Amino acid sequence: MPIRIPNELPAARTLKEENIFVMTEQRAVAQDIRPLRILLLNLMPTKIATETQLSRLLSNTPLQVELELIAPSGHVPRNTPQEHMLAFYRHFSDVKDSNYDGMVITGAPVEHLPFEEVEYWEELCEIMEWSKSHVHSTFHICWGAQAGLYYHYSIQKYPLEKKLFGVFPHVVERRSNMLFRGSDDVFMVPHSRHTAIRREDVEQVPGLKILATSLDAGIYALSTESGRQIFITGHSEYDADTLEKEYLRDKSQGKPIEVPANYYPNDDDTQPPRVTWRSCANLLYSNWLNYFVYQTTPFDISEIKGTNAEP
Repeated sequence: MPIRIPNELPAARTLKEENIFVMTEQRAVAQDIRPLRILLLNLMPTKIATETQLSRLLSNTPLQVELELIAPSGHVPRNTPQEHMLAFYRHFSDVKDSNYDGMVITGAPVEHLPFEEVEYWEELCEIMEWSKSHVHSTFHICWGAQAGLYYHYSIQKYPLEKKLFGVFPHVVERRSNMLFRGSDDVFMVPHSRHTAIRREDVEQVPGLKILATSLDAGIYALSTESGRQIFITGHSEYDADTLEKEYLRDKSQGKPIEVPANYYPNDDDTQPPRVTWRSCANLLYSNWLNYFVYQTTPFDISEIKGTNAEP
């Protein structure tokens, strides 16, 4: 897919070096099609890395995507240059009168806090409520999924005895759902979190469907029947070295951290990690864009209003 992002965004240079089709503004205007408008609410501290990871996955279909970036207005990120934020990010107040075919809400390193104590919780709630009438399909990742499940369905998160850290095998439970169409019987997904949701809580909500799970990592994917709200508890978007960077950081700070499971050959952290999740990550985002965004979103984007308000 040609992905349309600002030419100066660091992700543009990285993706071009990887031979991924990044479309310029001039070429996009010349094409007589309507691109899919995708809004990325980036809550991750390493914003440039996350932008690049998600841009890479959103670029892997024949569809044209126009990506816009927003971040919480009341939060100043410590790991991203302010000039980058000013150049490429907008606030919710700048986009709230617009409609979008899709939106991605990322994870955030705030699991230790109750939802209501997160600095930008009120603004996030406003955005999630707005998404029900202004976004055709919203894709929540990791803590973003937990936050969405809590806000929309009052589903709690629970602390784990130790950090869930590594790459784990998963299986599809609901084969009739198109999100995992074409997936292998067993597929791998990275996880890095201290909290989890419980199956018994999810099963009490009639509007939610469990799509994929793991014996080690628990519930991985859920959605509403129509797929207008999708919740993913893992990090399929992670780069090859993302878990390694987290591991080495925690290790250098003396934090209790184990070697990420199923990541290094023979759990030997002196060897390069193996990427075993790239193909399923590309399939996941390709299926989301095709079946839950492109195939069902109104051609007139103004008609999105009200289509996402499910009980």
